[in-house]
Amino acid sequence: MSTATTASVSTHILDTSIGRPAEGVAISLAARGGPGARWEALGGSRTDGDGRCKNLPALPEGTTQVRLDFETEAYFISGKEAVSKKEAEAQQDAPRARDSGVFFPEVAITFAVTPGEHYHVPLLLNPFGYSVYRGS
Repeated sequence: MSTATTASVSTHILDTSIGRPAEGVAISLAARGGPGARWEALGGSRTDGDGRCKNLPALPEGTTQVRLDFETEAYFISGKEAVSKKEAEAQQDAPRARDSGVFFPEVAITFAVTPGEHYHVPLLLNPFGYSVYRGS
């Protein structure tokens, strides 16, 4: 794969258990030129205080599939999500107690891309579930 960008990717993470961005989550990016092609690790970054990862590497020319790997275990173990836990517990729908284990130690999202388009892929995360969608 060459280094020309054909599509772009961005992401952010919201910890839905506390209603706040997930800060400090490591994210790695890989790309390939189609089903069955070898994944090329492109690098990664960490989410900022707003849960955004603004400096992901550019996608190489010929990329048709992208994989984002979110290292969620370190986030939950670090206790960063607990900073606003008391505030979250005051909310009607927030959990009153959390399990000490990490059910999803990582989240891997694979999606198809088209040259020239931007793909924003938010991750809605909590200790026992997650959801993703194509944002704008």
